[in-house]
Amino acid sequence: MKIALAADHGGFELKEAVKKHLIEDRHIEVLDLGTHSAESVDYPAYGHACGKAVVSGQADCGIVCCGTGIGISISANKVKGVRCALVCSDFAAEMTKRHNNANIIAFGGRTTTAEDAIRYTDLWLDAEYEGGRHARRVAMIEDVE
Repeated sequence: MKIALAADHGGFELKEAVKKHLIEDRHIEVLDLGTHSAESVDYPAYGHACGKAVVSGQADCGIVCCGTGIGISISANKVKGVRCALVCSDFAAEMTKRHNNANIIAFGGRTTTAEDAIRYTDLWLDAEYEGGRHARRVAMIEDVE
């Protein structure tokens, strides 16, 4: 498995913490799309880059971070085929995979602790898409694209 990571300056430190966990604790390959410092950058470029990496198959899924997680999740969702969810709880982390088959999750570097982001990441990665009635709903989302 390969996970694409992307963040703006507001999510840089959180991205780095999640990246370290993925590599060192879960032994998952990471495609780090930047940013690579806390210097101010524009989040849409990073959301789009992660979305394109996931949809193109460069990565199996992705994680994006900005100050709140809102702007970068909106940006990622502009890429056809992306289902990015802003995750703020254990329940949301698990259900966004089980019910929405989210292929990218988003966190806020100014609203989410590293410990929470790591836990949410693990819950999301370990959950399985349930399909069934949810497949019809995911297909309805895709039909709008």
